[in-house]
Amino acid sequence: MPKERPKVNIGQVIRSYRSDRGLSQGDIERRTGLLRCYLSRVENGHTVPSLETLAKIAEAMEMSLADFFPTLETPRERESKKALGELSQDELRFLGEIKRYSSTLTDENKRLVLAMIRKMASVATARKPVPRRISF
Repeated sequence: MPKERPKVNIGQVIRSYRSDRGLSQGDIERRTGLLRCYLSRVENGHTVPSLETLAKIAEAMEMSLADFFPTLETPRERESKKALGELSQDELRFLGEIKRYSSTLTDENKRLVLAMIRKMASVATARKPVPRRISF
């Protein structure tokens, strides 16, 4: 029975992350003890590393093993999905509007908008409606 081919080319993923971090194969060799020629074979798709080896490479690049597999959710992504699932449709629409318009804002203006929202929220909670007495 033939082995199923992996859906993720782990060598390309490793090369991409390594390049993004400005690391050479020699840097990874020094940090892991794995030979540079082995790393080259992995990155070029000639060899598939074991999970233990992949964990060493991930540690050398100061990243999580899960980062190599984009289909797996990170804990942060799970938390985000959980938080979004707890929002009402109106809240989701509101956040969508904010996202659409905030993409053109500078970082300074984004901080200003957040400060305004915090201020409005604090004023709203300070002005809790006082129950009125109804007299007959």
